[in-house]
Amino acid sequence: MEAPSMKKYAAECLGTFVLTLFGCGSAAIAGAVLGTLGIAMAFGLSIIAMAFVIGNVSGCHINPAVSLGLFLDKRLSARDLIGYWIAQFIGGIVAAAVLALIISMCDLGGVLVTGLGCDGYEAASAVGITVVGAVIVEIILTCIFVLSVLGSTADERTAPFAGIIIGLTLTFVHIMGIPLTGTSVNPARSFGPALLMALNGDMTALSQVWVFIVCPLVGATCAAGIWAAFKKKSKAVSAA
Repeated sequence: MEAPSMKKYAAECLGTFVLTLFGCGSAAIAGAVLGTLGIAMAFGLSIIAMAFVIGNVSGCHINPAVSLGLFLDKRLSARDLIGYWIAQFIGGIVAAAVLALIISMCDLGGVLVTGLGCDGYEAASAVGITVVGAVIVEIILTCIFVLSVLGSTADERTAPFAGIIIGLTLTFVHIMGIPLTGTSVNPARSFGPALLMALNGDMTALSQVWVFIVCPLVGATCAAGIWAAFKKKSKAVSAA
């Protein structure tokens, strides 16, 4: 595998690590102080920061759903899609492990008390959303988020500001989603904390994580379909 691909994958691993550590870390360690808006901003600011660090290396997807959306829009090869996914999941797992280690060195009662910023439904949701509700919410929120990525990066007029646009969109979908499911819209960000919670004896998040893997990918597929329809409509208008 050539060096350029390895650099892209390393960048995606690093970016997903940062997003998961700071986003989930804010929820686990200071969620009671920060509240929904503060946690949402932690996730959004992580995207903005990483966009300016690794954007020119990998495009700063740091989310398997985003990579799928760009693959379906023919902006990412199948080979890179798999490479990005592997790197993103590794980044999420390592971030969750580091977060668990940090919490273990604090007087917080351990990860079984603080959690790791996991997503969930029913008893694991702040408002007790049903599994069907969680499925609907995650598909819609991911669709909107991935649409912001597809749209902001497709036009050279908005591309220089894409990191800010995408970060702010991630923030606003979290504002609604945190009380409902914790807001995934990112399978790698959800799987890492769920796995580490399971390794610490709490299987709840891992038993529910399928929703936060499958639904963001479905949402990304919907976004790619909507974006394709928009592009066809735009071409038709231009031809007229």
